[in-house]
Order: sequence, then C-alpha cells, then structure tokens
Amino acid sequence: MKALIVEDDADLRRQLCNLLEQRGYTIEQTGSGREALYLGQEYEYDIAVVDIGLPEMSGLDLIRQWREEGHTMPVLVLTARGDWQDKVEGLEAGADDYLAKPFHTEELLARLNALVRRASGHASPILRYGPLELDTAARVVSLNGTEVRLTSYEYRTLEYLMLNAGKTISKAELTEHLYHQDYDRDSNVLEVFIRRLRQKLDPDQSLQPITTVRGLGYRFALGGGSAA
Repeated sequence: MKALIVEDDADLRRQLCNLLEQRGYTIEQTGSGREALYLGQEYEYDIAVVDIGLPEMSGLDLIRQWREEGHTMPVLVLTARGDWQDKVEGLEAGADDYLAKPFHTEELLARLNALVRRASGHASPILRYGPLELDTAARVVSLNGTEVRLTSYEYRTLEYLMLNAGKTISKAELTEHLYHQDYDRDSNVLEVFIRRLRQKLDPDQSLQPITTVRGLGYRFALGGGSAA
C-alpha cells in the first residue's frame, strides 16, 4: 500500500514513516500543506495521514481542495486530544476518520487497515478465495487452514491483488503502490514474485487465483472468493 504522510512535526513524521514502512507501506512524506496538495494532485495513494495544523495550508483546507478536485483516497486526520471541533471539521471537510494525539500505534494501524479495506469494498479484515484466506490485520495467509509462508514482497503483492480482486492491475501500478522508489522498475522481479505466489498458493494447480492478462498485467479472480 502507498501512503502519504503529511505532518509538520519532523520527529512524529519520522516515527510515522518508520512505523508504516515496517508494516509494508510504501511512503511519501512532507511537512507542508502546499506540497501535500501537489503530491495528491500528481500521484495516486491508497491512503493519506494528515495533521490539521500545517504551515502554508491547513490540513482542513488541504482535504477540502483534494475532495473538490475529485481525489478520493481515504484520509485519516490527526487532531489534538479533546479538540472535538477539529474532529467535526475534519470529517465535514472530507476526511474519512480521525485520531487524537497522542495515540497508540496499534490503533493507528488498525484504523488505516480498515480505511484501505473499506475503500476496496471489504468490511472484514479476512479476505477469502475458496480455501485461501488472507488476514489483513495479522498479515497472515493460509491455504486449507495451513499458514503459507510468504516474503514481505510476496505478501504485499498478494494483498494488493486481493483487495482489488476482479480488476486488471498493470505491472506499473503494482510497482508504484507496493515498492519503494529505489526498486528496479525495469527488472523482471515482479514476474518472479507472481510465479512464486502461484506455486505457493496453487501447488496442485486447482485454484489458479492469479491470472495474467496479456499485455495489460495481472488479475485476481473473483469467482472462487468472497469479500467478507
């Protein structure tokens, strides 16, 4: 998942970036409301974390302008504890959820996970496809009740495809949303991840959930699964 962190407190911004990177997010970050506006206009993100008290442009004005321009990525706003007016104004500006500072990291991660799932049309943290299950909260994949060991990159690839089940996802989109800027975008590493995933998820060739759409990318099938 690709996240935009907008926080003018450099220490907190660094902590947020480190936390989300450890959880597999690809991060872009800024402490400026105006720069965040530009980033949101030029690039696609799966989620944004926005502090309300930003220099140059407030977090509320930032969110309002994003929404007026049709940008629909989920937004979690950070507010001062007990400042209920900020919470209400944030939601009215177009934010999807809020979190008061200081906060527990597990609550932040849970809220972000829920927002990403809901934006993809999934209410439950468990994504299912026949005997295959992916727990987005625990980051565990199982097949017929047995855990499937995946690398971090393999997990990210599978999660993104399952959250977007039924859609054709190009290699460029997968790379943009899942991997850091220093990732070799011209390599065939993504094809290796897909091949390994197919081997691990479909050892007897009976499930075949990931299909290749020639010249376009990959698609996770809808037929055998459910959006719980």
